[in-house]
Amino acid sequence: MIKNTFISFQEKKEESKGSVEFQVVSFTNKIRRLTSHLELHRKDYLSQRGLRKILGKRQRLLAYLSKKNRARYKELINQLNIRELKTR
Repeated sequence: MIKNTFISFQEKKEESKGSVEFQVVSFTNKIRRLTSHLELHRKDYLSQRGLRKILGKRQRLLAYLSKKNRARYKELINQLNIRELKTR
């Protein structure tokens, strides 16, 4: 399901690989791949470090997107299912 989301997103915006949304989607795919790798190899500390770096990059990009355009941020969060939205 996630792979299909990435492919459809990639087909829509092939020309804008530098967009924030594309970068967040690619970081999310890397994070999920590294997480599954680390479930098997718990003592792979270099991969753990790489995962933390990618998480930080994605967090900064999402913070930037939420400041600039809240609607695009919420749409991206819902599309990727990466955060739970707060209910008031």
